[in-house]
Amino acid sequence: MSAQVDAASEGDVTASAEASLFRPFQLGSMTLRNRLVMAPMTRCFSPGGIPGPNVAAYYGRRAAGGVGLIVTEGTAVPHAAACNDPNVPHFHGEAALAGWSHVVREVHAAGGKIVPQLWHVGLVRRPAVDNLHEPSDNRAVAVSPSGMISPTEQAAREMTEREIEQVIEAFATAAASSERLGFDGAEIHGAHGYLVDQFFWAPTNRRIDRYGGDAARRGRFAAELVQACRRVVRKDFPIILRISQFKQQDYSAKMASTPKELEQLLAPVVAAGVDAFHCSQRRFWEPEFPGSDLNLAGWVKKLFGLPAITVGSVGLDGEFVSSLLAGASCRMTRVDRLLVMLERGDFDLVALGRALLVDPSWPVKIQRGAFDELSAYDSAVLKSLI
Repeated sequence: MSAQVDAASEGDVTASAEASLFRPFQLGSMTLRNRLVMAPMTRCFSPGGIPGPNVAAYYGRRAAGGVGLIVTEGTAVPHAAACNDPNVPHFHGEAALAGWSHVVREVHAAGGKIVPQLWHVGLVRRPAVDNLHEPSDNRAVAVSPSGMISPTEQAAREMTEREIEQVIEAFATAAASSERLGFDGAEIHGAHGYLVDQFFWAPTNRRIDRYGGDAARRGRFAAELVQACRRVVRKDFPIILRISQFKQQDYSAKMASTPKELEQLLAPVVAAGVDAFHCSQRRFWEPEFPGSDLNLAGWVKKLFGLPAITVGSVGLDGEFVSSLLAGASCRMTRVDRLLVMLERGDFDLVALGRALLVDPSWPVKIQRGAFDELSAYDSAVLKSLI
């Protein structure tokens, strides 16, 4: 299905997109050719945790299609309980890291930049992954701030401070590996109800020590992760933190109910040396707090002045969750509203997910105004994300 476009204004939209989306951007040592980012999307196409040539080809095609920065799917840091699926790629071990080295070469050869998303799922796990037991059977212990998987469900005990230190060490090891392999930066997954976000979110963080309580203390774990990663990479190696208000456990959840609480929560992370925030929403155009039309990325940039990435149903007429239903499809839409927000400085970079799944050449088509060539998104594409 082709996009529905008002032909009378196509030229204006194309010119605006050229001026806004296709300007270079500097993030630490990264010079991005445009403002478009490939969002991280879990694929489970790496048997045994090892990304193969198909994974390199998948990212290489998107780089060749013109996207400026690629954030990989979530990759498991070197901690025994980090992963929730045997086919999710690891970011540790000789074979997995060799696979990622191949990915980096493919993306760079196509003119793109790439960062890995470093991930620990905490208590968000699939029952089929049978490694969540106590050390008596020599398998991994599930970890989370307070053992809470949701506001009402407790599934494990509270992490000890030594376990917190071990997870922080795992992220730092992964960050050092990302620089060594030639990645252009690293992103920490702090969104969507996974481990880092479980510390941010008060209902899953009921600790009474320095890692829990008020907003600033709930931000301490993420801050220590960033600080540990910063210590093992060069000064200009970009570290990005992905955040979200919503959780997969609760789409209406908020880690911060007001701009002031958001500022208190993230200020420790900023002080620790994070370079940018990747702000995930289900719909990028929705205001985050009453009294302002700023979205989450807009508020983060306003509060801290750091580069911000927005994401959430960009380029599509349907939001993420509904598009996962069997037989669901979304039309491609123009990006008029996005351009207005970008041009006024609400955020600096724009991440796309499903649009790039079905159309790796989305960036170059938008740049030349070929709106009628954009592919529609259909849920059937989830069966073949190659």
